[in-house]
Parts: sequence; C-alpha cells; structure tokens
Amino acid sequence: MSKTLKLKWIVIANFLNNAGAALMWPLTTVYMHNYLHQSLSTAGIVLLFMSSAMVAGNYLGGWLFDHWDPYKTAVVSVTIAMVAVFLLIFFNDWPVFAVLLTVVGFGDGANITVVNAYAASVKRKSSRFVFNILYMALNVGVVVGTLAVGILLPMGIQIVFGVTTFFYVLFFLVTVFKFKVPIERRTTKPENKRQGTGNLQISKLVWLICVLVTTSYLSYALWESVMAVHLTNMHIPFYAYSMLWTINGILIIIGQPFVNMLAPYLKLRRQIEIGVVIFAASFIMLIFIDSFWGFIIDFVVLTIGEMLGLPGIPAWVDELTNQSDTGKYQGMVNIAISVGRALGPLYGGLIIDHLGYQSLFLSVGILMILSLGLFLNQVRRMKKTT
Repeated sequence: MSKTLKLKWIVIANFLNNAGAALMWPLTTVYMHNYLHQSLSTAGIVLLFMSSAMVAGNYLGGWLFDHWDPYKTAVVSVTIAMVAVFLLIFFNDWPVFAVLLTVVGFGDGANITVVNAYAASVKRKSSRFVFNILYMALNVGVVVGTLAVGILLPMGIQIVFGVTTFFYVLFFLVTVFKFKVPIERRTTKPENKRQGTGNLQISKLVWLICVLVTTSYLSYALWESVMAVHLTNMHIPFYAYSMLWTINGILIIIGQPFVNMLAPYLKLRRQIEIGVVIFAASFIMLIFIDSFWGFIIDFVVLTIGEMLGLPGIPAWVDELTNQSDTGKYQGMVNIAISVGRALGPLYGGLIIDHLGYQSLFLSVGILMILSLGLFLNQVRRMKKTT
C-alpha cells in the first residue's frame, strides 16, 4: 500500500469524474424534452431531484469520510455513480431515466466531497495550490466531456452513456488502486483571519454572500439546462451548444492564471463584485441575441464574469471568518451552490412555460443585481461600525 496519495492521482480522479459528468448534464434537458417528450418544467423538476440527491450525497460522503473509512467511502461512492450510468445504456426511457439520473447525482455528490477531502490531506503543497489545480482539472474535464457529447449524441444516446461509463470505470480503477492510503488531516491553517468583535455582522455578510451565490448559480444552471433547448429551437445544432462549453473551459484554463495576477492590484472583494456585474450583464445581453455568433460573444462575457467572480467567493469567505468556523461557513457556500443549481432548471422551466425566454433572462439578471446590492449594503454598514 502506498504511504501517501500523490496529488496527480487526485487530479486525474477529478478530471475523470467531471469529464464523465460533463457528458451527461448538457444533454439532460434536451434529451427529456426532445426525445422523451417531457415539458421543460418536468425536466426542471427532475434536475431539482438530481441536485437534491447530490446535496444528500455530498453531506453523507463527508460524514462517512470522517466517521467511517475514507477509502471505503470513496469506492462505494464511485461505484454507485458508475453502476447507475452503466444501467442508463440499456434503460433510458421515461421515467427510469429520471430515477437513474437521480442516483448518479447522489453518487457524484459523494464523489465531490471525497475527492476534495483527499485533496485537503495533501501536505506537500499548500491548500490554495491544490484546489487551484483541482479547479483546472475540473475545467479540462468539462472541455473534454462537452466536446465529446456534441460529437456522440448524433450517434445515439446509448453511445453517449457507453462513453460516460468508460470514464467512470477509469475513475473507479484509479480510486480502487490509488486511494487506499492513510489520511493525514490538516490540523492548522494560516492565522490571517479576522478575530475579535463583529462576528454577528460577518455572519450576516456570509449569509448575504450565500444569497448572491445562490442567484448566480441559479442563473448559471440555466445554461446547463434550458438554454440547450433555446438554441436548438433557434435551429442551432446541439453540437454547437456543446462547443460553447468547450470554449468556456478553454477560456478558463487560459485566463485563470491572468486573473490570479490581479491579486496585487485588485482586492478580492472588488474583483468578485466586478465579476458578478459582468456575469449578470451576460444574461441581460441574451434578451437581444438571435444568432450563434451572438451566443459565442455572450458566453465569452459570461466566462470573464465567472473567472473574476465565482472562484474567489470561497477564498474570500475563508478570509472573513475565524479559523474555528471554517468548516461551517465553507459548507454554507457549497450548499448555496447546490441550492442554486437545484432551483435553476425548475425556475427556468416555469418562467419559460408561462412568460418566455426574454422574461427569464431579465429576471435572473435582476435577481443577481439585487442580491449584489444587499451584499454591498451590508459591507457599507460594517465599514461604518469599524
């Protein structure tokens, strides 16, 4: 048995998990709407159940990692997702598709927690470096998965699930043969966090940050779900939609190092604010877009906002809060992300069915700006009291 788990195997596992997942989520809404003839509201409800199952898996995976056995938790988690994806090759009609998709969500929720928990045990590198590498691996996986699904879907849904199963099998093999190591948990963290009074104000600020995170990821989830139908309704082929995600991943891989260079010149809070405004603006722009080149430009704008705003939020919350509360507040941020992803497809389906796409784009843009306004108001109030 290896003495320690090398970072490269955690990175490879994260890549394989996200490449497999990215083969599925871009086509889920399109498949249910265009192939299984379900409404967008129904597709939203299914994705809500899937996201809720992911939250449950995330929580249970973390609990089992801490209280049972990390290696066995990892193996069980990836096995659940792998078996469910394999069954989708043969059983992909309604409603079995929805049930198995929910099982995949549960398994992947646990997988995300377990991989991150193993990453936190890496001692030879700083946690910031480790999680930056994992973020890059995630986006490489998204590039590969979304590019592949656009090519594979015309060949048949069974081919898509077959290739997805292949990625999960590789993930399973890496987990079985490389993750059986003793876990060295981090016991200390840098003592650069704010101490003293104002904990109630900081707690309120973190809650408002979570509201901002929820509205941002609710909006983001629209691109992962109902936007696929919107583009295909405009006679834009599905492979073109998947190419947008490929562009997104490539831009993040290339652009993130440049965003990191802003640190000496731009406060993290200000960077997040600018990023969220750009991100929200990309949804307002959608009201006026009616061509694929327009969607490409919009997705570039969205990606710039994403790079500036979204990845920095957990780091800023970590700076704001005390060492003893790190797990609590980071958990709040992760739950906010999951809640946003869970609500997005359902919200999108309901608004589209009753008011249309333009109303949807306007409403999410307003939601993000309002939540940003509440957040900025709390920041100003805290400044007056300090």
